[in-house]
Amino acid sequence: MTKKTMNVSVHHITRVEGHGNIVVDIDEGTIKTVQWQVPEAPRFFEAMVVGRNYTEIASITSRICGICSIGHTFASLKATEAAMGIRISETTRILRELLLHGETLQSHLLHICYLAVPDFVKAPSVIPLIKTHREVVLLVTKLHRLANEMCDIIGGRTTHPIRARIGAFSMNPSQKQLEELRKRLTEAVSDMKALADFVVSISDALPSFRRETEYLALTCDSEYAFYDGEIMTTDIEKPIPVNDYREVVNEFVVPQSTAKYGKFNRGSFMVGALARYNNNYRQLSPMALEVGKKLGLDGKNDNPFMNTIAQLVECVFAAERSITLVNRLIENPQAREKPEITIKEGQGVGAVEVPRGILFHDYTYDNKGILRKANCVIPTNLNHNNIQLDMEKVVPEYMERGKEELQFILEMLVRAYDPCISCSTHYLNIRFKE
Repeated sequence: MTKKTMNVSVHHITRVEGHGNIVVDIDEGTIKTVQWQVPEAPRFFEAMVVGRNYTEIASITSRICGICSIGHTFASLKATEAAMGIRISETTRILRELLLHGETLQSHLLHICYLAVPDFVKAPSVIPLIKTHREVVLLVTKLHRLANEMCDIIGGRTTHPIRARIGAFSMNPSQKQLEELRKRLTEAVSDMKALADFVVSISDALPSFRRETEYLALTCDSEYAFYDGEIMTTDIEKPIPVNDYREVVNEFVVPQSTAKYGKFNRGSFMVGALARYNNNYRQLSPMALEVGKKLGLDGKNDNPFMNTIAQLVECVFAAERSITLVNRLIENPQAREKPEITIKEGQGVGAVEVPRGILFHDYTYDNKGILRKANCVIPTNLNHNNIQLDMEKVVPEYMERGKEELQFILEMLVRAYDPCISCSTHYLNIRFKE
């Protein structure tokens, strides 16, 4: 056992969204401090929407995140629709799921290839890979462009969709656009298999670290859940309705963080691609399962570094599932819908799976359609406590390897969670005194 004194202080870890710090103090072989710190300022989005008309809420809360803006839009629309008893058509349901898969592809490809893969090859960023792995970078750029244009075609914008409205879409894609999209998605499935082969070739760089924890995600009897479902964890037998989300997320605060944390049956839980995989992998498409097996995911997995691999599996699933959804739209073309909405007083919860995990919006309206109360629970918040406990297990396992390798593995661990830190920094109730 080493008797070294070692201090790791990473002030604002790179290649993540937002600001997070890593602090480790080891005094003559005794671990004194291990902390995952979030210093981001609160953003007050819940307060920002109070007093607003129901038609304005989704376009405001969409701005909570520039990466998961589509997921925030749908959690918001679902919460308003639940509060007022508004039902959507099958066409709108398909368009929403399709747009959500576009966002999943956008975000997962960005994280896997631009943020995480540099760790696999020990490069400081994706830029050196342009010289060493040019064909792979060009392949990823092509796939990422498809994801962006898919969101443009369905939602009217790459981010912050303008066509997704309460009860319907303001404009549907044309048959010509859908047929072109189907052709490109079919090509993308082959491209993703090539990307998977590349990741297999460098996957020896993935640490074999394990820590058993609780995994939390939406689950649905009919499909691998992204848009619909109830709350499920690997520690329970029966799913929990989304309306009871507060009993599951149990938010709390800690001194070193401005973001809320969460826990349920254990000291922490994990959300995101690996949590979805661990709860629902039997519902993946055959090709996605095959790619997962090739990459080392073959049943429930307790290695948080495999979250990146689960994201790649979900990319294959998202492309295949999108082809199925596009086919349904082509076979049953529908004119633009004009839903009749009756404003009602009420409270509703909307939940969807966004790239970083399960997302909840909870709204309460008065009888004039004015929002009186809002609560948004963002997935990166829910992962902070799991990151902290993972770090506490990583440090004693890796401290013998020296400061440089310990710091590298801790940074790689945080990046594996794909955190969106500034999106997550919702905090305590604040009361200003006159």
